[in-house]
Amino acid sequence: MAALRHLGVRTIIAFSAVGSLQEDIRPRDFVVPDQIIDRTKGIRPFTFFEGGMVGHVGFGDPFDTRLATIVRKCGHSLEGDGVRLHDEGLLICMEGPQFSTRAESNLYRSWGGSVINMSALPEAKLAREAEMAYQMICMATDYDCWRGGPDEDVNVEMVMAHMKANAENAHRFVGAVLDELSREEHAELVLAKHLDGQMKFAGAMTHKQARGAVETKLQWLFPGYFD
Repeated sequence: MAALRHLGVRTIIAFSAVGSLQEDIRPRDFVVPDQIIDRTKGIRPFTFFEGGMVGHVGFGDPFDTRLATIVRKCGHSLEGDGVRLHDEGLLICMEGPQFSTRAESNLYRSWGGSVINMSALPEAKLAREAEMAYQMICMATDYDCWRGGPDEDVNVEMVMAHMKANAENAHRFVGAVLDELSREEHAELVLAKHLDGQMKFAGAMTHKQARGAVETKLQWLFPGYFD
């Protein structure tokens, strides 16, 4: 993520295979999530602020609402041609690579979870820290393990079969989003101008003398922010 930011990337459209936690989200349906519950365990690095400097970053809406509007518009434009879209959803991001237990799957359903995956975090958090607009498109490939008996539990073969069968729809969906974002009217959104400068004061609660080497490292991402 740091390398993408340094190279000038400001917008990320991510694509993820997910398990469905709700009956009405069927395998091969697409979901544009708007919220996340973090069930990862901190195994993967999840912040650029470390080594003494703490960064307080707003994360109330973990996905970029402006990007989401465009993604939904593009998805709905394909609905008559094989794409079935759910406009919103609560994404449970768990620590893989193991799939959920049946008890966990039912717990997430009781929380109102829509879909579950292993790859929205820490990416969404790092994108927010890097002032990059981030939106995920999810494609349901299974019903996790809450529905039915062991014969219906999620497995790799099931996931790959649905991904292969729905590959053309997925390609058309992502392609439509990229085509739309290439329009001149979206130039400022693609450059994430609405996020510029949000990190300038994120580390203000850490005393200057306590920031140490991490402040120097952050200059690589944000030249001039912490002078």
